[in-house]
Amino acid sequence: MIEINLDGQNVSVTEGSMIMHAAEKAGTYIPHFCYHKKLSIAANCRMCLVDVEKAPKPMPACATPVTNGMIVRTKSDKAVKAQQSVMEFLLINHPLDCPICDQGGECQLQDLAVGYGPGASRYEEEKRVVLHKDVGPLISMEEMSRCIHCTRCVRFGQEVAGVMELGMIHRGEHSEITTVLGDTVDSEVSGNMIDLCPVGALTSKPFRYSARPWELSRRKSVAPHDSSGANLIVQVKNNKVMRVLPLENEEVNECWIADRDRFSYEALNGDERLTAPMIKQGGEWKQVDWQTALEYIVHGLKHIKQDHGASAIGALVSPHSTVEEIFLAKQLVNAMGSQNVDYRLRHAQFPEGEGVRWLGTSIASLSNLQGALVVGSNLRKDHPLFALRVRAATRKGALVSVINDTDNDWAMPIAGKHIVAAGQWVQALADVAAAVGAEKGSDPPAQGNATDAAKAVAAALLSGERKAILLGNAAAHHANASSLLVLAQWIGEQTGATVGYLTEAANTVGAQLVGAVPGNGGKNAAQMLAGGLKAAILLNVEPEFDSAAGRNAVAGLENTDMVVTLSPFKSNLEFSDVILPIAPWTETPGTFVNAEGRVQTFHAVVKPLAETRPAWKVLRVLGNMLGLPGFEFESAQEVLLAARGAADAQQPMAQGDKLSNRTTASIDLNAQAGKPASAAIYQLDPIVRRAPSLQLTADGKAGAPVQQAEEALA
Repeated sequence: MIEINLDGQNVSVTEGSMIMHAAEKAGTYIPHFCYHKKLSIAANCRMCLVDVEKAPKPMPACATPVTNGMIVRTKSDKAVKAQQSVMEFLLINHPLDCPICDQGGECQLQDLAVGYGPGASRYEEEKRVVLHKDVGPLISMEEMSRCIHCTRCVRFGQEVAGVMELGMIHRGEHSEITTVLGDTVDSEVSGNMIDLCPVGALTSKPFRYSARPWELSRRKSVAPHDSSGANLIVQVKNNKVMRVLPLENEEVNECWIADRDRFSYEALNGDERLTAPMIKQGGEWKQVDWQTALEYIVHGLKHIKQDHGASAIGALVSPHSTVEEIFLAKQLVNAMGSQNVDYRLRHAQFPEGEGVRWLGTSIASLSNLQGALVVGSNLRKDHPLFALRVRAATRKGALVSVINDTDNDWAMPIAGKHIVAAGQWVQALADVAAAVGAEKGSDPPAQGNATDAAKAVAAALLSGERKAILLGNAAAHHANASSLLVLAQWIGEQTGATVGYLTEAANTVGAQLVGAVPGNGGKNAAQMLAGGLKAAILLNVEPEFDSAAGRNAVAGLENTDMVVTLSPFKSNLEFSDVILPIAPWTETPGTFVNAEGRVQTFHAVVKPLAETRPAWKVLRVLGNMLGLPGFEFESAQEVLLAARGAADAQQPMAQGDKLSNRTTASIDLNAQAGKPASAAIYQLDPIVRRAPSLQLTADGKAGAPVQQAEEALA
């Protein structure tokens, strides 16, 4: 440790730190633009000039290493005059258009100009003009004349996102940030550049000109899409979600969020929102009141139970639903005497419950891995924030290996690739096990061949101390998923690597904890979607897009006597008999359990739209109207407590043996397996599929379009 004197205060920092780091530790603010704690040091804005004793001129705090006994003054006349001079230079060419700038009110340049800017400019020359750029549907670069060349956006793409989509060209006053070739910005985390921009050069295209920062209420929430559980700030105006920003949480999402978490809110304000219950009569959809719709459902369920037995009733629940919603859906079906409930919509194998599939380690630990093997995942698109963590680990020297059926660009160095058809993944893992066994002198659980590719993967896993084997969405959905897990666990035991699943959805772990799988003799998701029910309850599920059955699920459900859809959108019109408008994540309290088992409860940030109701309330009322016991809940918190009790879990819900990834399955090297079901990055769930700006991106256009509302609703 090195001790320096900062504004009369002694501060101890590690050797190699900069003055800026010492100031942060001491709680002293030094004005800056280009410096950011998550990016490399550029030292090109010079706003952080400070007075260092014995230095002939002011020094940049972000790029000046500390030395023992150094004396630094951040508020001396020398430092302040230097900072004022820099501000004057920055404002020479900056267009003073704050009243119309979309960044006005949350602009670092605007804030610092108040304290360090002159009252009048000495320059009367014409200001330079930089032409706008069209870089896609998410980021607006209409006002690049405002750019102060801090290069935060460039460094973010290069260092964090792994894709250098923006760069600086030319020199002097001709310098400008651009995509060089006129390309679009297509990174799945590109929206973070908007947050990083200290001026109004990069702004949100969907949010542009819709509100001012001081008009917006800020409310905390949790991302509803992938399993990272990113913490969010949802900004609201007039009971309408206007913008979504990251809430810093170093243990979960650091200060970043994925674009689908940032821009999917557009769907919540779209035309496809369902605003009142609807019943199909004579092939036509008609709006009805809640009492009529609920009585229709209750009558239908009682009639089907009487005629066909309780086993003819089942529920398919989305793992994007909250713990409370999934728990009550399971309770409703079970209380009626049925064991037919399942969240595993895209799975091809349905083993008996042996443990909860989870990450196997903490999310934060992914940044410090020294070796990793990822099986069955396009990590960059399936789990953008996990990819940022793993990419950060590779920058420190981590060796990452891949077994997959497609050679995707992960925007990070890959130590070993084993690209084979999905049906050969078990054999590929067996080969890695054979290579590991040869090195360790152990007998692998299955016959494999220690090929050169397998030896490369084994070598990466055998080196270093912090290692992980991560099974992706496609591995979880694989027809021989249990064999993959058995082999992964054996390799993990031999190499000292943790073994876990990246998990697909926001609440995949939560769905397992509350037991949303078939009980004794119950039908699984594939059987129910194939037409194995007389009455089906669909919670946030669009089977054509959310299940492995795809279009075949429509045919299976068309033969079902009654299909009840609970959705925020006009969906499943082709085969449903009644649709109930339930609240999306912004309009209901709830709980998600992310991949590492972190339990995160959030509140509604806006009131439910029109006649929309929270799903937990709808399910509770259905239970009451059916005369079922155990539905006397007054709040979502009471439902969560009941869910915790049912899961026999302690705080947090994920502790103990509940998260084990254990299995007793045997390995079958000869099992036939086709390509596992998977969803494109912007087709993962009903909300993302209906976000217009996301669908206009390169990744969005590559996915299948959402089925549009039928003409009956026109």
